[in-house]
Amino acid sequence: MLTTHQKNVAAVIHLSALSKFLFPLGNLIMPLVLWSMNKEKSEFIDKHGKQAINFQISILLYTIIIGSLTIPLFLFGVLNSVSFPEFWNVYDFDFHISHRDSVNTIIFALIVGLLALGVFVFEIIFIIIATSKANQGEPFKYPITINFLK
Repeated sequence: MLTTHQKNVAAVIHLSALSKFLFPLGNLIMPLVLWSMNKEKSEFIDKHGKQAINFQISILLYTIIIGSLTIPLFLFGVLNSVSFPEFWNVYDFDFHISHRDSVNTIIFALIVGLLALGVFVFEIIFIIIATSKANQGEPFKYPITINFLK
């Protein structure tokens, strides 16, 4: 039988991921601390804590992948818009992006930006759903989560 305290602790573990708005990596640190302090008290808390941590690590991994796609776009944008005559002359480097390539780069950048925004909204929505399920005493499994902690 689940107590109200166990439900509340599990809900707070999920909700603590929003602490990323207060300090960097709060979405990983706070659930990890709360789960570590309470995992021995209840299997329900242990399962919800693992789910919250796995989800946050997965979201971090997806964000790093999306971010790594934007680095080349940023570099191409800077190199295309800023003139470095000394660099080009010394190293005889021929770097030219056509207008069509610029348009393709902008479209790709918009798609990646929308994808990043989608991941952010997805994360917030599922944190709220997980918090609600935990508070009701129900199990919850985040979608697209890699199970780092089993």
